[in-house]
Amino acid sequence: MDKPEKNQSDAQSNLPEKFLPIKPLSRFEMHQAARKRISKIKKEFREGFKFLEDYPLSVTFFGSSRLPPENEYYKKAQSLARRISEELILNVITGGGPGIMEAANRGAFEAGGRSVGITIKLPKEQITNKYLTAEMPLYYFFTRKVCLNFSAEAFVFFPGGFGTLDEFFEIVTLIQTKKIQRVPVILFGSEYWRPLEAFLQKEVLSRGMIDAEDLSIYSIEDDENVVLEKIRRAPMRTTDLRQP
Repeated sequence: MDKPEKNQSDAQSNLPEKFLPIKPLSRFEMHQAARKRISKIKKEFREGFKFLEDYPLSVTFFGSSRLPPENEYYKKAQSLARRISEELILNVITGGGPGIMEAANRGAFEAGGRSVGITIKLPKEQITNKYLTAEMPLYYFFTRKVCLNFSAEAFVFFPGGFGTLDEFFEIVTLIQTKKIQRVPVILFGSEYWRPLEAFLQKEVLSRGMIDAEDLSIYSIEDDENVVLEKIRRAPMRTTDLRQP
């Protein structure tokens, strides 16, 4: 059999492995690993919920971590978060990273408000933005998601990738199935979100996979003033005074 050419061999050696080298666990090892994981998950939920007790009135921002400060949506997220902090006196919560998260934290921070980040511990160091007044680092993505979704008075989504879309569909599903209270879910930037809505109408609603009323769970907006009014009119889920 002819040997492969050197350049082909080199190229193949740079490809990722098809199968990760996972060591099979015995029943005892599985039991021990499960106990440790459950203990860590319980600890994260306990500490995460305790942390959020200090931020009972908040708006959670989602969006791409890849957008630079000169991007139009970065600037709009920064401006909107600043006004939410100044005019509504609400806490701003994000995942604490760069891009839209940084923009929202920056807006709240520069307004003198509470700018909160629920960050994630990764094998490689996560980029945490410098505009946080408080941070809660978590290990598991799903505990982080629960904390980000737990106590917000509204959710604001700017354009983003898989992570942003994942959060959006999770939240609308939780509202659809009445697992969480209905609060404003605002998609900012119609040029980005309208094509997704068209897909939902044409492919999902038309096949009876959702009801027409499910499309009213969210709204698509381009006007800061409209967004602020929707959040202002939302029922507050605590009786605490709106103090920063």
